[in-house]
Amino acid sequence: MSAPDGPILFHLGASHHTTPLALREKLALPPERVDELHSRLSPAGPAELVVLNTCNRVELYGVAAAPADLAALEAAFCSVTGISAEEFAAIRAHQTGAGAIRHLVAVAAGLESQLLGENEIFGQVKDAYAGAQASGRAGPVLNRVFQKAFQAAKHIRTHTALNEGQVSVANVAVELAATIFGELSAARVLLLGAGDIGEKTAKAFRSRGAAALTVANRTPERAFALAKSLDATALPFEHFARHLGDYDIIVGSTAAPDAVVRAADVIAARTRRRALPWLFLDLALPRDIEPEVAGLDNIYLYNLDDLAKIAAQNLAAREAEVARARALAAEKADALWRQIVSRHGG
Repeated sequence: MSAPDGPILFHLGASHHTTPLALREKLALPPERVDELHSRLSPAGPAELVVLNTCNRVELYGVAAAPADLAALEAAFCSVTGISAEEFAAIRAHQTGAGAIRHLVAVAAGLESQLLGENEIFGQVKDAYAGAQASGRAGPVLNRVFQKAFQAAKHIRTHTALNEGQVSVANVAVELAATIFGELSAARVLLLGAGDIGEKTAKAFRSRGAAALTVANRTPERAFALAKSLDATALPFEHFARHLGDYDIIVGSTAAPDAVVRAADVIAARTRRRALPWLFLDLALPRDIEPEVAGLDNIYLYNLDDLAKIAAQNLAAREAEVARARALAAEKADALWRQIVSRHGG
């Protein structure tokens, strides 16, 4: 599976480890870009391919017949994302064989996450694999690799304390808000986006006592459904900009391709805030809030990388468990690799 003249099991991509937020925005592969990538590869390209796209990483896992297919995949990826081959080469991660499996297991277990040990990534990897299955792009090798990787990730989470004091983007964001505002019961919160992250953040705010929640989403039905489940208020998405000044905390978690909160709108709404602190939490990729907002007076703007730095401060107590989890991940991955080689050839 990794010989120069035979099929190659591989991982190719970039993550928060080497890639700043602004560049991760360029590399993102939403569904329409994934379709474009596949169309550029047909009929050449890897025989099997799973695309994992999250806020912190874009990764391609697959089986290529020859090195030329890997080169074609990398060229197509650079073309779709508009990044030069030289720029991608400076930040990319690339493993084959056992190394690719070790990486996948570590990712699914939360060991490669920006918020170490977070749970969301497991579901994101499962969704990426399910999408490849549905499109017929996951074949016999990736089926076995991903299914066994899920089993290994569950084993690691169950048999280590990696998740003790677990962190998530939603929880870190709400803890930060509590640090700035103290008691959250009087804070007025506007949530832009009603997807998975938006819902988890809304629930985290509720759990910390925030009573005044408003949800705005580009799909109104989703906003109303989430608002109803949380006893919150729904606001038409096209109207939120004129109401920015009514809220103490604005959370961006949409899947919009460009920023939805403009600095000009914030400046216009700021007059209604007077000297009150104003918190903007940007949990989206691409970012929902224009970076220029951070330069305005009396405004706090935190993005995904900022929240990860805060979470890292709480990591020391779990370092021993992280080491145990990494060793267990390597052990499980290497055993799976031996099975793959035995079954499909090396």
